[in-house]
Amino acid sequence: MAKEIHANIPEGDLKDKWSNYKAHAKLVSPNNRKKLNIIVVGTGLAGASTAASLAEMGYKIKSFCFQDSPRRAHSVAAQGGVNAMKNYQNDGDSVYRMFYDTLKGGDFRSREANTYRLAECSASLIDQAVAQGVPFGREYSGYLRNRSFGGVQVSRTFYSRGQTGQQLLLGSYQALMRQKEQGNVQLFTRHEMLDLVLIDGKAKGIIARNLDTGEIERHGAHAVILATGGFGKIYYLSTLAMGCNASAIWRAHKKGALMANPSWTQVHPTSLPQSGPYQSKLTLMSESLRNDGRIWVPQSNNEQRSAVEIPEEERDYYLERKYPSFGNLAPRDIASRAAKEQIDAGKGVGALKNAVYLDFSHAIKEYGQELIAERYGNLFNMYQKITGIDAYKEPMKISPSAHFSMGGLWVDYDLMTTIPGLFAIGEANFSDHGANRLGANSLLQACVDGYYITPYTIQNYLADHIQVEKTDTNHPAFAEAEKQVQEQLNRFINQKGTKTAEEFHRELGEILYDKCGLSRSEEGLKSAISQIQNLREEYKKNLLVPGDAEDINSELEKAGRVNDYMELSELMCIDALNRNESCGAHFREEYQTEDGEAKRNDKEFAYSAAWEWNGEASSPVLNKEPLEFEYVQPTQRSYK
Repeated sequence: MAKEIHANIPEGDLKDKWSNYKAHAKLVSPNNRKKLNIIVVGTGLAGASTAASLAEMGYKIKSFCFQDSPRRAHSVAAQGGVNAMKNYQNDGDSVYRMFYDTLKGGDFRSREANTYRLAECSASLIDQAVAQGVPFGREYSGYLRNRSFGGVQVSRTFYSRGQTGQQLLLGSYQALMRQKEQGNVQLFTRHEMLDLVLIDGKAKGIIARNLDTGEIERHGAHAVILATGGFGKIYYLSTLAMGCNASAIWRAHKKGALMANPSWTQVHPTSLPQSGPYQSKLTLMSESLRNDGRIWVPQSNNEQRSAVEIPEEERDYYLERKYPSFGNLAPRDIASRAAKEQIDAGKGVGALKNAVYLDFSHAIKEYGQELIAERYGNLFNMYQKITGIDAYKEPMKISPSAHFSMGGLWVDYDLMTTIPGLFAIGEANFSDHGANRLGANSLLQACVDGYYITPYTIQNYLADHIQVEKTDTNHPAFAEAEKQVQEQLNRFINQKGTKTAEEFHRELGEILYDKCGLSRSEEGLKSAISQIQNLREEYKKNLLVPGDAEDINSELEKAGRVNDYMELSELMCIDALNRNESCGAHFREEYQTEDGEAKRNDKEFAYSAAWEWNGEASSPVLNKEPLEFEYVQPTQRSYK
């Protein structure tokens, strides 16, 4: 049975909600903070920043990551920049404009209050990052430099060449390690969360596996924060690192946390195309390249000439043609669908005819190679190392690729899930981006959630738990959770089938990309659900996991993650099938305008779908959070 869910949005005018919240939220005094223990799972930008911030405040933190160092969290892979409303370019930017751009970019499918708070808190991040030593690009005068990203008509993106995520992560990592050295943070590297522990309906700890020894460990706390990133790797071929997974949030979902809008997955328009069946991931090329690069395809089908041999009059700069107001900086969902449209029409380029051109010849002619190298040099070098092609002399080849999860655990304004004491931040939650994320808002959300929001909102919860004793890991709830984890691991080891988790994952990814990817249809989604159910049954009987559970075993790690994907993938398709409209990255072929754009149905689908686990993957329960627009009137999104 569906339940009523409450976002707990503060009263007051939109611009005053966050200030009102901070003015009236409950607090924990400094002398009481040391009595409270918090678990933070994940050490990317969201996890490292919140762990460091809470430790600085005096809480006792346990920080977990499955990598061998927090610095290897996937935030390190973000390239192009981070958005913030500073209006350094004096080009008309404002908090409201940034809020509206983000809301519109998500096709009016996000919560107004959360989206406004993201824009409101953005300016503080840049000052903090500079103080940490993040080497943002600067003008000759010393002012911080900006560039534009898709879906906006101002320059609000701050960047460190093509390494912005890495530089921001180093800042949060330094803050985290400072707190570790001071004894306020216990850091558990090479540990993977395998289950959430509830006592009296509240999050009280986790079960984790030491990936070096195989030991199963119990960890208790007064609250748990999941900062474990997104699940784009479910598509197998994606821009995400091989280790990225959905297991932490999925296992929390199975313990009662609602999963919101899981089918909303962003496909990035500028990644390197697949070059053969042997690949296990794709390489992201920063969206920042679309500032100066022009995207085109040959006008004729199955073109055999090289790019430099095709004259200007035989090139179709299709984004500039279709979306003249935004051109090559159209939002990602639109740019990706437009690329797929050209490729499907037979105009794809490259050996597999699965790419389009990203051309810098005009920019080099106008600005000179030296300036282009200053802006994007490391990206050009990376492209040449991978492909052997000098992009200063001929165009890059790019193709859409699975990238970011707009869906995630449902959270209220406090970023708390439907399980009291369980918070989800960064890409692990669903809160800010709606049906499509604008470029450079990912790093922003991770930092804002970690540095500025969670330190306030978690106090509002913990203030009522000052007298609560330290969680006892001998409680029967820990024993039962540990037992279930161990039984699953043993089951994987003892199956002795013939196909590895990697092989199953590849098959699953192909189903999802074909039928729940850039475009979806009722027929395709129903077929995908049937295929996934069959594949999941085979997985239960024919999985091969070599080795044992009492040692380093990467195949065992994959087995658990792919097992969770087998269930999550069906929910993604069910969610996409339920939403009879097109919005943002969710493009149902049956619901499009005459010129092929997404056609929303605000009357019936202006809500966030929050799915409840009902004991079996095929029968989730739908709960709805209505999206109420008090300050912005949703319109048909247009970038023409």
